[in-house]
Amino acid sequence: MNNLFTELENQTRQTPLAEVLRPKTIEDFLGQSNVISPKSPLLNLLKTNRLFSLIFWGTPGCGKTTLARLIATKTNANFIEISAVTSGVKDIKDAVEKAKECLRAGQKTILFIDEIHRYSKTQQDALLPHLENGTLFLIGSTTENPSFQVVPALLSRVQVIRLNSIDDESMASIIKKGFGYLANTYSQMDCESGVLDFIINLARGDARYALNIVENAYFASDLKDGKRFLSVKTIEEICQQRNTRYSQQEHYDCASAFQKSLRGSDPDAAIYYLAKMITAGEDPRFIARRLITCSAEDVGNADPNALNVAINAYKAVELLGLPEGRIPLAQAVIYVARAPKSNETIMAIDSALGDIANGKDYPPPMHLRDAHYKDASKYGFGQGYVYTHSAPDVEQQFLPDELIGVKYTKDLTNK
Repeated sequence: MNNLFTELENQTRQTPLAEVLRPKTIEDFLGQSNVISPKSPLLNLLKTNRLFSLIFWGTPGCGKTTLARLIATKTNANFIEISAVTSGVKDIKDAVEKAKECLRAGQKTILFIDEIHRYSKTQQDALLPHLENGTLFLIGSTTENPSFQVVPALLSRVQVIRLNSIDDESMASIIKKGFGYLANTYSQMDCESGVLDFIINLARGDARYALNIVENAYFASDLKDGKRFLSVKTIEEICQQRNTRYSQQEHYDCASAFQKSLRGSDPDAAIYYLAKMITAGEDPRFIARRLITCSAEDVGNADPNALNVAINAYKAVELLGLPEGRIPLAQAVIYVARAPKSNETIMAIDSALGDIANGKDYPPPMHLRDAHYKDASKYGFGQGYVYTHSAPDVEQQFLPDELIGVKYTKDLTNK
């Protein structure tokens, strides 16, 4: 009875094209030539049939899961696949018991954990002793920077391999393979000029997304006389809008690029990163705070009005929200990017903070100390101080005795 239900289940299931065309051998794997190439260190290790624990870090659809499966096939290892979203410590324990059974049968085990960054510290710690004693080998996949999401103890036991987005040439081959499979399996087709480049642009290095477009567009295209015709318009209507790829790492990367573009006086680049952050759903108040920071840190007193512009942009975006808030934000971005630059402010305060942190923590001179209370004169506090407005020409010492002559700001007396 179970076999009957299983057969019915398999007949009913519609397997996605991306799964159907998943490479079966290392040689069929496209993209990641920096990791998988005839003389790459990873491939050389696999040829020796030696396993090691690793984490694949890369964007969605770049081949992390596929590569993990191919490594298991190449090394004839038992492959256990779980997802960090739906599994926990119990699943890890079950995998360990299966791995021990395989060891007794002379076979090594790879435990593949998809989205390993979603595991808690406790769940990650549960892996440590089994990696340490060689019961199993871990391959984790993550779209987030492991340095932020994986505990140091686990990071010290694995190699992190960065996978790139699929390059355009490899993506073109994958898309052609998808169309070829559908044409051979169902009915022949013709494509309008520009379809291939359009899908490549939409996919942005995500092979799974590209094959999903291929599959959906194929069956949505016009069928006439047993032949399909696929146009760019059909793909546009299916996809409508492609969300900007924006992981936690890219959140930091875009914010960094945004501020450095402002500092580098490139308004076009700054506007581009502003648009990218807005499209990705970034909190506009976060963007405005970055803008305020830059106006003080990088523009400073070279144009004091930049800070006013940035603060007003923050207030405006709070008042308006999006999409209208994009306009004052863009106005302020262009202003700050074009403004003259001076980092005197941050250099001055950080230099003074550094001196104090390094032991140069001295009290003010006696004549500058608080003298508003009755007994202050007993201690000599405030004696000899000259009110500057009454005698502006009288020179006084303001720094502590130990710091006389120290300059934290630029000397403008000769300018």
